[in-house]
Amino acid sequence: MASRLRKPPDPQKLSPLVQSFFGGLKLMPIFTVGYEGLDIDVFMSLLAEHNVETVVDIREIPLSRKPGFSKKSLTSALHFSGFKYVHMVNLGCPKPVRNCYREDGDWKRYKQGFLKHLKKQKAPIAELSDLAGSSNCALLCYEADFNFCHRSMVANAVRDYSGMRVEHIRAVTV
Repeated sequence: MASRLRKPPDPQKLSPLVQSFFGGLKLMPIFTVGYEGLDIDVFMSLLAEHNVETVVDIREIPLSRKPGFSKKSLTSALHFSGFKYVHMVNLGCPKPVRNCYREDGDWKRYKQGFLKHLKKQKAPIAELSDLAGSSNCALLCYEADFNFCHRSMVANAVRDYSGMRVEHIRAVTV
């Protein structure tokens, strides 16, 4: 006699605690944050306000003219404040795509070029999804407006891979 396997319950209809046991929805979002217009102290405060544990730097070249935001100094400041730092170079925007955008300012072309690159980054997206499933992560890049930054596309790729929701951290301006 064949045994009948019961279909597991719909995770959407379960409490968050039970969802976590069923491997349902990810309870932690993946955050994105841009440091344009921020100093390092305000940046750190935003991370703390959102309970970020790990900053994932997705700049291809993690250098900045803005004090405190180049890789070495940023890593030190983050560690001093209790945050982890991870640099994922493969999720940065390739130089040819950046250069083309600098020349023509065509966001649509930039987006197409970056998404073409991102489609080839299955392993880094899987790695980032795993990390974000175990640590409250914020994807870091420069631009204040996530709508015009590649970090929103990376975050959406993580969402598509893992089901995790995306939240964009923004400083409140007065």
